[in-house]
Amino acid sequence: MAAIPEAYFTAWGSLFQCLRLTKEDKLVVRGATCSLGYVAIQLAKALVCKVVGTTHREAKIQLLKKAGCDECIPDEGSLQGKVNGITKALELIGIKTVQDTMMSVEQGGIVCNTGVLGKVYEWNHFDPIKNIPNGVCLTGFYSNYPTQSVMQDIFNFMDEHQLRPLIGATYDFENIGAACIALDSGKVNGKIIVSVDA
Repeated sequence: MAAIPEAYFTAWGSLFQCLRLTKEDKLVVRGATCSLGYVAIQLAKALVCKVVGTTHREAKIQLLKKAGCDECIPDEGSLQGKVNGITKALELIGIKTVQDTMMSVEQGGIVCNTGVLGKVYEWNHFDPIKNIPNGVCLTGFYSNYPTQSVMQDIFNFMDEHQLRPLIGATYDFENIGAACIALDSGKVNGKIIVSVDA
């Protein structure tokens, strides 16, 4: 249970509240090999929509395939011309690539900026008329306000589709330092769990 709340609430809100994802959509998850990316792929595939995952690490393409992506794309900074038919986009890299992501979705598409993996936190000189393509919607999800009702919906959805969190590594509390190092390294594929004995 401890692996679920933050990541699943953030993915759930991004996909279903902001993107209004349906099984007819083709979703791109940009920055898909982070923990939130894996959760988003899992939820979207449970809905049976098409999912395209991107990663800047070629070695992680196989992990995206294993996670269930229908297409896996190495991200070299631009998706334009590399994807087609995208109706929804979950932007996890953030401001650094969000304009390119908006240029890569179909007219009528929605882009949800949820992550900051690119470590750029503000969009300087942002002009919504020029920077948002005609007919594309930009939204964002701020994950600080989960309610009991929403969390119950998430657990119900997970039970219905028999979903379980992807656990990348488990550490005893005595090894919390190693867990923090693993988290900072970005080399663990999935959630990092620290086990605390009662």
